[in-house]
Amino acid sequence: MFDIHPATPADAGEIFTLQRAAFVDEAQAFGDPFVLPLTESLERVERLLGQEETLALKAVSGARLVGTVRARVMGTSAVVGRLAVVPDLRRRGIARALLADVEGHLRERHPHLSALDLSTGAQETGQQRLYRGLGYTETSRERVAEHLVMVHMRKELVPGRSGGGGLSERGAAV
Repeated sequence: MFDIHPATPADAGEIFTLQRAAFVDEAQAFGDPFVLPLTESLERVERLLGQEETLALKAVSGARLVGTVRARVMGTSAVVGRLAVVPDLRRRGIARALLADVEGHLRERHPHLSALDLSTGAQETGQQRLYRGLGYTETSRERVAEHLVMVHMRKELVPGRSGGGGLSERGAAV
């Protein structure tokens, strides 16, 4: 079992470490050790967690940080990123719950939002399946390097409808 809470700058060290552990396999799949989550500095993570326009959530099991996600509002949409789950606890609903909760928090704080955007690697078919299951659709593909194609996805937000699987359905604390 896990609970989801807002992340703060005090969580930066653990989030930084989790990010590195969670994105190593993605870097291997892409054949690129310089994927952004692996090159982001601890100072940048701490700074972003302290910014009002950044929403960061963390999933914890006991005292252990097991997942995290960030989002930033940009006009009438929000960009969701840095979704990470510890490798030994994947496929247990943590990522799905984090995405549902970040959507719920964004809808509550920014009722004007019309869409959520995110990107993933073309090789990451499991992530694409997860996102599609939560209502995201592919909007475009972009070759960012010879070895890397990014899939851009969007979820149009219908006022008054949540992301499916939110707080009340899990009983998680926020």
